[in-house]
Amino acid sequence: MLAGLTVITDNLDYLLWGRAAAGQPGGVLLTLLMAFGAAALALPAGIALAGLAWRFPGAIRKALFLWAEIIRGIPLIFVIFWLWYLLPLITGGDLPGALTVTLALAWFTAAAVMHSVLAGLRALPVGQYEAAQAQGFSELQTLGWVLLPQTLRNILPSLVGIFISLLKDTSLAFIVNVPELTTVAGQVNNRVQIYPAAIFVFTGVVYYLLCCGIEQLAKRWQFNRPAL
Repeated sequence: MLAGLTVITDNLDYLLWGRAAAGQPGGVLLTLLMAFGAAALALPAGIALAGLAWRFPGAIRKALFLWAEIIRGIPLIFVIFWLWYLLPLITGGDLPGALTVTLALAWFTAAAVMHSVLAGLRALPVGQYEAAQAQGFSELQTLGWVLLPQTLRNILPSLVGIFISLLKDTSLAFIVNVPELTTVAGQVNNRVQIYPAAIFVFTGVVYYLLCCGIEQLAKRWQFNRPAL
């Protein structure tokens, strides 16, 4: 048991931030960078797509639903593979693996955010929309100033669940050898070739603590925020 802990402490720096001192972040640091980067892209993209689907209930909404169902119906690992091979063809050059995975995570997560936000918009009483229109608000003002603030507060638990899943999904970056937490844990295990249980239990505990941290931050933010 103590020898297993020694393996963790001897490699703790590498597990936490990889080779960040040499300009190559990895481990927990890279996991968080990819997760927050993907969230920063997916949240506004999902909200914008939900706004389009709410505003245009005809062909545009159907097209967005079709896109979202296709993305959500495909395993994320395939989305990562597709972007890994397609983006260099589109851009004409190789992209960093972490950037490719972040874009794949954002694309995949934006579909889930769109569905969640649209469901929240449609759940609001129609009187909210009618009252805003009676006050002379435009469609865009009604959406941005009246409906979305209420919707985002109401669906916060759903969004937290989506972003916790996003954080855990960063572990799939190991398939393209991006040195996030799961990848570097595997590298440490392959190097020492002993005590794999200690290494991967530690990895699981780190993911658990990160996910709990996100949940607690969201609860504290919601508790401290005044009611609308």
